[in-house]
Amino acid sequence: SIGDYPKALEFHTKALNIREKTLGEEHPDTANSYNSIGSIYHDIGDYSKSLEFQTKALNIQEKVLGKDHPGTATSYNNIGAVYNHLGDYPKALEFYTKALNIIEKLLGKEHPHTATNYVNIGYVYHTMGNYPKALEFYTKALSIQEKVFGKKHPDIAASYNIIGVIYISMGDYPRA
Repeated sequence: SIGDYPKALEFHTKALNIREKTLGEEHPDTANSYNSIGSIYHDIGDYSKSLEFQTKALNIQEKVLGKDHPGTATSYNNIGAVYNHLGDYPKALEFYTKALNIIEKLLGKEHPHTATNYVNIGYVYHTMGNYPKALEFYTKALSIQEKVFGKKHPDIAASYNIIGVIYISMGDYPRA
C-alpha cells in the first residue's frame, strides 16, 4: 500500500514458498499468494509477469474451488484487468464477463461488487470507443450504487462523472 513493491514482492514470495512447502501447490492459500504477486507485477506495469501469476492462481482456484467461487471470480477479474492494460479488449471482456456471471449468481444483481464488475466492463467498452455499450454498463452500475449507497456517496459522484464523459464523447453535450 505504501508503494514499496520490491519489499512487497520479497515478502509475498516468501509466503508463497512457505505455502507451497506446507500446504502444497494446489491449495487456495497458495493461489492467494500467486494472486498477490500477480497484483504487484500489475501495479508496476509488468503485465506479462502479472498474467503468469494470475493464471497460476486461476488454475488452482478452478480446480480446487470450482468455477463458481468468489476467489475464482477475483482471478477472472484480475486477468481481465491485465488484458485490458495489454489492449486485448476481447480477452478483457471475456474474463470480466466470467467474473460478473459468478458475482451475479452468488451476490445478486444489486450488490456493490456487481456494480464494480459493470464498471469494469463499461471501462473496456469506453476504451474501445463503443460509447453506447459503455453507457449501458455504467448506467447499470449507477443504478445499483444509488440503491445501495444512496445518492450522496462518492461512488455515485464518480459514476455521474464517467457517464458525463461518455455523453461528451458521444457529442451529447446537454446530457453531459
